[in-house]
Amino acid sequence: MVRRVLSLTSGRIAVAVLAVIALLALLGPLLAPQDPLATSDTTLAPLSGAHWLGTDYLGRDVLSRLLDGSRVSVLGSLEVALTALLVGAVPGILSVHLGRVFEWITLRLTDTLVALPFLLFAVAVIALLGNGLTQAMLVTGVLVSPLFYRVARAATLAVARSPYVEAALVSGASVGWIVRRHVWGKVLPPVAVAFAQTVGVGFVIVSSLTFLGIGVQPPAPTWGGLLASDLGYLSHRPWAPLVPALLIMATVWAANLLADAIRDVSGEAGRALVNDRKARARRRDQAGPAPSGGAA
Repeated sequence: MVRRVLSLTSGRIAVAVLAVIALLALLGPLLAPQDPLATSDTTLAPLSGAHWLGTDYLGRDVLSRLLDGSRVSVLGSLEVALTALLVGAVPGILSVHLGRVFEWITLRLTDTLVALPFLLFAVAVIALLGNGLTQAMLVTGVLVSPLFYRVARAATLAVARSPYVEAALVSGASVGWIVRRHVWGKVLPPVAVAFAQTVGVGFVIVSSLTFLGIGVQPPAPTWGGLLASDLGYLSHRPWAPLVPALLIMATVWAANLLADAIRDVSGEAGRALVNDRKARARRRDQAGPAPSGGAA
């Protein structure tokens, strides 16, 4: 699947953008030219050689805060996606194989999570557990998990009544063996699409919560927190929110583009793409090298 994704122009662009964002998360705090928490008397300074993106209302270097906050934003979105994957996909697969009682319970829990007001429930739970990034992302991942539950359940139902699965059940194979051998390969492509989309959704959620001061408390830098701090001083620095907003938009766009690329190369569309390329290769081989011109 990875080769198929990279064979598409959209897939290569998405992977390149996400790789740059991942490098920012890994190396951003190390590349920060100044201490992101250090204040100075040079408040609301314009762009200069000393401060490439200026300073904020406390005199802190904006570029340093942007680089240092990239790790929190990326890790937060990955925590949301991974939590949603584990909480949603595993019960979604097992709901088809563990009987009607387990299926009914998981379906009702999923319906309950969908019906909950997301932001209010997240704020309430974080108030009980404490205001921290891990608590906020775990709660958010659980609230997003119904997407994975439905995707995994639908894909599992598509193969649950297949002859080879029924033959494995008759022969005494365990549920775990059937899932590993027959089900997971069918479930992986739609789950991968949902995971890529959830990474983008996670970025929006992390930015929204940190914009409101939930999950990460100031003065710790985050991309959403930078947006919030800049809004009060737009008359002095009207361009200030552009950089964090563009980073968030580029990350979400790349995640959705990657999800589209995975969808395009999986299932029937993926097989059609491979067959088309094989046919083109055969036609090129049959045509042979072009004859060379010129008089003897």
